[in-house]
Amino acid sequence: MSKIALVDDDRNILTSVSMTLEAEGFEVETYNDGQAALDAFNKKLPDMAVLDIKMPRMDGMDLLQRLRQKTQMPVIFLTSKDDEIDEVLGLRMGADDYVKKPFSQRLLVERIRALLRRQEATSGDATVANTGDAKVMERGELRMDPLRHAVSWKGEDVSLTVTEFLLLQALAQRPGFVKSRDQLMDVAYDDQVYVDDRTIDSHIKRLRKKMRAADSEFSAIETLYGIGYRYNEE
Repeated sequence: MSKIALVDDDRNILTSVSMTLEAEGFEVETYNDGQAALDAFNKKLPDMAVLDIKMPRMDGMDLLQRLRQKTQMPVIFLTSKDDEIDEVLGLRMGADDYVKKPFSQRLLVERIRALLRRQEATSGDATVANTGDAKVMERGELRMDPLRHAVSWKGEDVSLTVTEFLLLQALAQRPGFVKSRDQLMDVAYDDQVYVDDRTIDSHIKRLRKKMRAADSEFSAIETLYGIGYRYNEE
């Protein structure tokens, strides 16, 4: 049973969403501000967190920043209907996905399930029978180990979220070949989960930033404007 942390200062959302998730078989812990959640996470991490952005004491952005210092567990942001700036900033800071308020609880459940499936597929519990995806992949200075969810560049470890790992893996599997944004969406999200181009672009920007933290000269991910992205083996 996966444990989901739901963090929001709206008690109605905490009550209704937690009831829906529990009915779907999840274990749910609720918190009405970021500081209370962080205190609990310091003792034991959940399998995934769903965070509202605007909260008292510590908002979702601050909480995500603290979390990304020690864990790459999947995080979904709940954002206001017209708050596009928050969406982009959240993705660049390392959120895996976002859902706009007011939202369909069924959509939220599907996105949670999609991220948990992808986390399981890249974890050490992944079925070794999937040999095509389980083998360690090396492309020039890049090394990716799906079973350990481990990435290194020039021997330097790089910590990626589940979504970032899957996007890099999809690009690096076929160096020189262009992947459209639609193809990358299919890699990172289930077919029933709609995301727009900006979401993929934000993940790629965050991915590049992490790779450049390991090597300021990193340029293996090339943007082809209006088309998509390509991995160039270095």
